[in-house]
Amino acid sequence: MNIILLGPPGAGKGTQARLLVEKRDMVQLSTGDMLRDARTSGTEMGKVVAEVMDKGHLVTDEIVIGLIREKLESGKAGGGYIFDGFPRTLAQADALGSLLSELGQKLDRVVEMQVDDEALVARITARSTCGNCGEVYNDNTKPIPADHVCSSCGKKAEFKRRADDNADSLKTRLLAYYKQTSPLIGYYYAKGRLTSIDGLASMAKVEASMAAALDA
Repeated sequence: MNIILLGPPGAGKGTQARLLVEKRDMVQLSTGDMLRDARTSGTEMGKVVAEVMDKGHLVTDEIVIGLIREKLESGKAGGGYIFDGFPRTLAQADALGSLLSELGQKLDRVVEMQVDDEALVARITARSTCGNCGEVYNDNTKPIPADHVCSSCGKKAEFKRRADDNADSLKTRLLAYYKQTSPLIGYYYAKGRLTSIDGLASMAKVEASMAAALDA
């Protein structure tokens, strides 16, 4: 099964993707991770990525699609792929659809994680992550353990806040999402691929809703 998780920054896409990797043997294709891996891979595509990034230029859609092609052709996904951070625009959605079709694959489901903006800002500005495994904590709903031992990886950790996890930065990121990425909601609805769930419910409820969406 190949899926896309849609939603604004902080909606919980990364947390749900990790759960799907653990429980369904899926492979998370994160644009950022792919670029970092490619840069040090020594492959021809990696050399292109390194050159572009070293010059401070933006990586083109063609390069990202090339990296996704490499992953899809590797055949390493037992349970399918989760597209994380791509597509972000309608042009990227068309390019991904063409690539999947060319490789004899399909997009099975797009899950939109719906949120209320004000509640999202309140949640994100209270967010921290484990420096070891990336487990997410929240000052109000899941405080950092007093002994600083992560409940997920079991290791003593440094807990970090992203520099842009503040109200002003988040509002800027939300604006970019609504301008560039939210049109994908209508795009995939028209294709009959979209399911929407409450992204601000408890983690357990979101996980259950995600499972129901994928198993429908």
